[in-house]
Amino acid sequence: MRVSIQEVVTGREMDRFIKFQWKIYKNDNKWVSPLLIDRKTFLNPKKNPFFKSAQVKFFMAYDEKKRPVGRIAAIISRNHLKTHNDGAGFFGLFECINDQNAANLLFEKAASFLRSQGMGIMRGPMSMNVNDEIGLLISGFDTPPAVMLPHNPPYYEALVTTYGFKKEVDLFAYYMEDHDGKPPERLTRGVELVKKRYNITIRPADMKRFDEEIEKLHEVYSRAWEKNWKWVAMTDEEFHHLAKDLKLIAIPGLVLLAEIDGKVIGVSVALPDINQVLKKIPRGRLFPFGIFKLLWYKRKIDMIRLTIMGVIKEYRHMGIETCFVHETYRKALELGVWRCDMSQILETNAPMNNVLNKLGARIYKTYRIYDYKL
Repeated sequence: MRVSIQEVVTGREMDRFIKFQWKIYKNDNKWVSPLLIDRKTFLNPKKNPFFKSAQVKFFMAYDEKKRPVGRIAAIISRNHLKTHNDGAGFFGLFECINDQNAANLLFEKAASFLRSQGMGIMRGPMSMNVNDEIGLLISGFDTPPAVMLPHNPPYYEALVTTYGFKKEVDLFAYYMEDHDGKPPERLTRGVELVKKRYNITIRPADMKRFDEEIEKLHEVYSRAWEKNWKWVAMTDEEFHHLAKDLKLIAIPGLVLLAEIDGKVIGVSVALPDINQVLKKIPRGRLFPFGIFKLLWYKRKIDMIRLTIMGVIKEYRHMGIETCFVHETYRKALELGVWRCDMSQILETNAPMNNVLNKLGARIYKTYRIYDYKL
């Protein structure tokens, strides 16, 4: 098959770029269709503040009949380079038919752009940075992705590795479900001891003072993750943009802050798995009938995803993470939710992996990030 690569320039071409996903996943009953309006906002430089500190090129692959067969984005984050100075650019939003030639041409087009800008590494998939959807799913294809997690066909791993990408790091998604209707007693006892010993308070975010609470969340997020693998601080505009979206689906009792003597020293955010609802809107269109499905099925969600959990460095190893897990567990059961995804946990994060293993959680999905030397 002869394949040509073209840069996405016009609005019509971007529309084709976005909708190409539906071709790849039309027979995959585990894939969850994103909302078209969300994808268009995410990829619009005028609406997504990430573009203010990034260079992004979008490319599509076409066969000899001008039919789309693949897509990719090549990404340079100036904030990443400023933080890590590692010469890494990224590829993301990769989708492709099962054709190695098409995949190779897409990867080479992205690599060529990154080389032209002085990059020495092509890392990914990152769609479009470490604070968004990251990683290639390499195990756990038998269940749908939870909210804000990627999904891809199993053959993508071969397309990536055959081109020459090498593993950089794995991230785990843990799964846990409740059978007793209450948190384990040993967990409850341990949490009470920790709270008493260190005078720790775990409280829900006050949604009536949302802007104030967001400032606290942002401060802790910036300090708690600063030494994480390739982490990059979000600008105020990026964080508020994300927070505005999360507010639409967040459950106040599952957005938690840890305090000692009134000082916020940790945050935890669990989100309802809105993907259970989006799966009922297969074409990603809210109108005319998708909005009614959204409102109806939202009441039937039975799983949450623990997306954010962090503690400022000087307050770690005190058991605060365990307190967060316990309070999230308790509140979820109170809401009638009995299943939980906890992800994405770096394979190198021994403390968190140990906590989840002790709770009886199991790894049910693995995501991999790759590097390719340019």
